Amino acid sequence: MSEKHDHDSHYKELSGEEGKKKIAELVKDIRIAMMTTVAKDGKMSSRPMAVQDTPFDGTLWFLTRSTSEKVDEVQEDWNVTLTFAEPKDSKYIALKGKATVSRDRTKIAELWNPMYTEWFPKGKGDPEIAVIKVDISEADYWEASGSRLVMLVKYAAASMTRGKVPVGEAGHVAV
Repeated sequence: MSEKHDHDSHYKELSGEEGKKKIAELVKDIRIAMMTTVAKDGKMSSRPMAVQDTPFDGTLWFLTRSTSEKVDEVQEDWNVTLTFAEPKDSKYIALKGKATVSRDRTKIAELWNPMYTEWFPKGKGDPEIAVIKVDISEADYWEASGSRLVMLVKYAAASMTRGKVPVGEAGHVAV
């Protein structure tokens, strides 16, 4: 990864509980992720997905329609990438993992939120609802530190010093 070599002193390699904690901190309060799957023609296919409000323990959960293309794609190739962005806090993260699809009614009921009625008018008992479970295996992240004013000053300093002044932190997490 080029970021490691571009900013060696500000690049971290994390794993285990420390890595899970970092991912949890980064994705907390970001409600939408872009889920990328491998389409039948081999191209990458991305779409926004609502992240379930559960504590991150190495797994992320999504509700979807069982007839959606992403369900077929995950069943053909379980490799997915989830990307998160929170520009106002300068947080960016890409998670890689293995996805599985189920129709576990207990899990659907556990994850159900009334806002999903917009997509599933029959409620949590809708037979079209499926659960996508993504077990995260690794992540890459980038985050800037400080307020917007501090960031502007850091960007200006980095520009004048050709990147010698750090504007944040990048890293890789092995879960």
